[in-house]
Amino acid sequence: MIEQGAKAPDFTLPDQDGNPVSLSDFEGQTVVLYFYPKADTPGCTTQACGVRDHLPDYEGLGAVIMGVSPDPVKAVKKFHDGQGLNFTLLADEDHTVTDEYGVWVEKARYGRTYMGAARTTFIIAPDGTVAHVIPNVSPKTHDEVVLRALAELAPA
Repeated sequence: MIEQGAKAPDFTLPDQDGNPVSLSDFEGQTVVLYFYPKADTPGCTTQACGVRDHLPDYEGLGAVIMGVSPDPVKAVKKFHDGQGLNFTLLADEDHTVTDEYGVWVEKARYGRTYMGAARTTFIIAPDGTVAHVIPNVSPKTHDEVVLRALAELAPA
């Protein structure tokens, strides 16, 4: 997993509309990059709707927020539009970026093991370094934890 203080790997992924989005497009801004396992599942919906509902708080702290999942654009679009999301979702269908950030991991459920995205949030500073890593974040407390971390990073 990418660690705090490391340079965040740049990438380009399609957004919910199929348009290419690069991390470098946001150079000079604070970026909250969160990885979630699968669009339109209960936990991921709770997390995304929390971000949607707290977007003014993120913007007030000067942060741009983007969610990344290993879903195809079509699934990401359906999720984005179906939940009325007001921020960018990115499709990492071949999980290249998820893997590069070290959050493509082996998981186990009901006695079966499989590979998937670990629910992890990276706060990337305006200079492109990882300012904060929040692994295994709970969908219910995601916004509280991330907004507190952003507030701590904000200049006084």
